[in-house]
Amino acid sequence: MKLPTNGLSKDEVVARMEAHRRTDADWRGGKTFSLIYNAGADVTEVLDEAARMFLHTNALSFSAFPSLRRFEAEILAISADLFGAPDAAGSLTSGGTESICMAVKTARDLARAERPSVTRPQMIVPATIHPAFHKAAHYFDVQAVVVPVGPDFRVPPEAVRAALTDDTVMIVGSAPCFPFGVIDPIPELAAIAAERGILMHVDACVGGYFLPFLERLGEAVPPWDFRVPGVTSISADVHKYGFASKGASVVLYRSRELRRKQFFAYVDWPGGLYASPAMAGSRGGAPIAGAWAVLNFLGERGFVELARRTMATTRRILDGVRAIPGLSVMGAPSMSIFAFTSQTLDIYGIGELLEGGGWRIDRQQLPPSLHLMVSPAHEAVAGKFLEDLAAAARSVEGRPPANEGMAAMYGMLATLPDRSAVSRVVLDFLDSFDRI
Repeated sequence: MKLPTNGLSKDEVVARMEAHRRTDADWRGGKTFSLIYNAGADVTEVLDEAARMFLHTNALSFSAFPSLRRFEAEILAISADLFGAPDAAGSLTSGGTESICMAVKTARDLARAERPSVTRPQMIVPATIHPAFHKAAHYFDVQAVVVPVGPDFRVPPEAVRAALTDDTVMIVGSAPCFPFGVIDPIPELAAIAAERGILMHVDACVGGYFLPFLERLGEAVPPWDFRVPGVTSISADVHKYGFASKGASVVLYRSRELRRKQFFAYVDWPGGLYASPAMAGSRGGAPIAGAWAVLNFLGERGFVELARRTMATTRRILDGVRAIPGLSVMGAPSMSIFAFTSQTLDIYGIGELLEGGGWRIDRQQLPPSLHLMVSPAHEAVAGKFLEDLAAAARSVEGRPPANEGMAAMYGMLATLPDRSAVSRVVLDFLDSFDRI
C-alpha cells in the first residue's frame, strides 16, 4: 500500500475506520472477557472527554504541561495510599510491561551499585509470572530463575529459598497471577527477601486496583501490598481494574532512594539535558488525564460498588462453570479472573465454538484451559454466556480435538515438546503482521 496521492475527506476516513472496526471484539456489548475492562457507559464518557481535552499534550515536558504533572503526582499518591504506604514513590508508565521492566532495571542497578561481585544478576520468579518479566530479563541481562508452582498454582516459599544464589537480586510474586487468579504467599516470600537483603517485587498489574476494594467489602484478601514487611516495589495497571484507558500503569517503590535507580539522565547532549523517569520520552497526555479522571470520577465508593457487582457476577459464572459436566475451575481464585479446564472435553473446541458466537476469551496452555476476566459489563450477559458455554460443552462431547482453526493451533502449541519450535511458530506469526 502506498500513501494516497490526494488525501481522503474526513467523512471518508471515518467511514473506512468504521468499516474496519466492525470485525473487532464486541467489548461494548460485554462479549469480551479479556483486553478491555468495561465499567459502563458513564466511565467511558469520562474517559472520552479526558482524551479529547489532552490528546495533543506531551508529558515529556511538565514545564509546558504542568496539568499533567499534577495528574501524575495525584495518581501516584492515590495509588500509594491504596497500597498501604502513603510515602511510597513511583512513576506512571504506559502499561504493566513497562512498569515491570522498570522494577527489574531498578533491582539490577541497585545490585551494580551495592554488590559489585554480582556480575549476572538473577531474579526468582514463579512459573505463573507474567511473561513481561522474561522480556525484562532479556532486555536488561538479568537471569529469570523459574520456580514451579504447587498444586494450588501458588509458588512454594521453600522452593524459592532453595533457588536463591549469591547472584539473586530480587524475588517476585503475583497478586494475583494472571493465568489462575491466585495470590502467591507474599508475606513468606517477602520475609525470605528481607533475610537476604534483596528486593521483593509484587506484580499486582491485574489486582492492584481491585483487591483494596474487595478488602473494603469485607472479603478475605491474602496480604500482598506495602503493609507486608519486606515488599519493596509494586506494579499495578490503572488501565485494568482501575478502568482507565490504555495505557496507564504505575510502578511504586517503598522509598524514593530506591526509585532513583529507575531514572535515566544524560547531560552531554548538545540539545540540552535529557532525563526521563521510565522508558518513554514523549508520552501522550490522554492516558494520564484519563487515569486521573476515572479515579476521581469513581472515588472509593464507586470502586467498591464496581468490585461488589463484579464479584457477584464472577461467583455466578464460577458456579455456572462448575455445574457443567466435564468442566472444572483451576485453583481457588482470589478475585475476578480465573481459568477452567476439562479432563474429558475438548476445551479448545469449546473456545472455538464460543468465539464463533461472538465471545472473546483467552486460551491458555500447560495445561489447556480457557481464561476469563470478569468486568462490571458482564453482569448483563452472564446468563447468556453460561447458556452458550453449556451448549458448546454438549457439542464437543465424544468428539476428538478440533483439527483446524484456532482450537487446533492452540492444541498443537500446547502439545509440542520442543518449546523452541513453539517460539518459532509465534515469531513467524508476528512477522506476518505487516502483510495485509
